[in-house]
Amino acid sequence: MQLIKKDMNLVIDVGNTYTKIGVFDSSKIIYKNSCKQADFKKVVQKIKNEYPLVTDAIISSVSDAHEDNIEYVKSFFTTLVIDHLVKLPFKNLYRTPKTLGIDRLALVAAAVDQFPKENVLIIDAGTCITYDFKNEKEEYLGGAIAPGIRLRYRSLNDFTAKLPLLDIKEPKSLIGNSTEEAIHSGVIHGVLYEINGVIEEYCNINTQLTVILTGGDAHFLSKRLKNSIFATSNFLLEGLNHILAFNNNK
Repeated sequence: MQLIKKDMNLVIDVGNTYTKIGVFDSSKIIYKNSCKQADFKKVVQKIKNEYPLVTDAIISSVSDAHEDNIEYVKSFFTTLVIDHLVKLPFKNLYRTPKTLGIDRLALVAAAVDQFPKENVLIIDAGTCITYDFKNEKEEYLGGAIAPGIRLRYRSLNDFTAKLPLLDIKEPKSLIGNSTEEAIHSGVIHGVLYEINGVIEEYCNINTQLTVILTGGDAHFLSKRLKNSIFATSNFLLEGLNHILAFNNNK
């Protein structure tokens, strides 16, 4: 008996500078790339040629500035451009849903798919550090937004007269014995204490809690956090893929 190969999905997360792209075979990611806007069409064309079974696409975009690229995807695939009216696999109890970032919706969707009927805290460590919580009833309650690591370094430089702008570096000790070491200690330890403290408070409220850490700084932070967490780099793309499948009833 000949097996019939299922259609594949193209998942696109358009950022201000870079675009993350994934190809999914059902719920498994089989291709991942990150490109600048100038290379976007070339990458999409390559995917079209190398993965002819891709039929559907989903796009999450931070702004309307990339409309040309969105139309390019639509010319090849049946495309869902995600907005706040899209059907979601969970109940959204956020009081101002129109102000909620699409990326946060996708992260919650991934949590619903991979950790059904569990209390889940998703921590996305990027430009901002976002905390999002969905309960065992598959209800999204909200969370918190805080400055990310690089934003904290930059703010010390922007809003003071003499503090330098530094790159991320693990502090040598808690007590910084130079201005640079003091900045590294303040920023990195501050972020770690914040995340550990937030996790601890959620654990006090929820006896059973699964914690997901994702985002650009997840790898750097995961080795330094004391709490038990799942660190994953594909959670956002996986969430978008689940939203697409949910809307297509696959």
